[in-house]
Amino acid sequence: MTQTLTTHDETAPPAAAAKGLTVLLAEDDRALRRYFEVVLRRAGYDVVAASDGLEAMKAALSRPLDAVVTDAVMPHLGGPELCRFLRRHPKLGRLPLVLLSGSGEAPAGEGTDFDAFISKPVRADDLSDCLARLLVHG
Repeated sequence: MTQTLTTHDETAPPAAAAKGLTVLLAEDDRALRRYFEVVLRRAGYDVVAASDGLEAMKAALSRPLDAVVTDAVMPHLGGPELCRFLRRHPKLGRLPLVLLSGSGEAPAGEGTDFDAFISKPVRADDLSDCLARLLVHG
């Protein structure tokens, strides 16, 4: 089920609930990647950062993860393709997947391959709240 986030959810668990959880962050824009890393670390997550989809795929295969946040458009392997790969992998298929995009709308036909869609620009609270909800309800 895909969701587009536009409002702050007051029911999200506190940041302490994120302690010890690892999020793979795939974002090719260096400044945005750093911003999202700071946001996620402040929310209590351990972050594994990747600069493109292929690097993210390798990271997902090499370490335990609790969730993935990926940009839609990246070199080598885009976010929808990364989500499709992860969703079909026997051990990674249940990971919560969040797709970020500056286009303002989720890619057509890809709705089943990610759990949430967030339009850029992304508010810090929207990203951390989205992850908290997915990890609690996952």
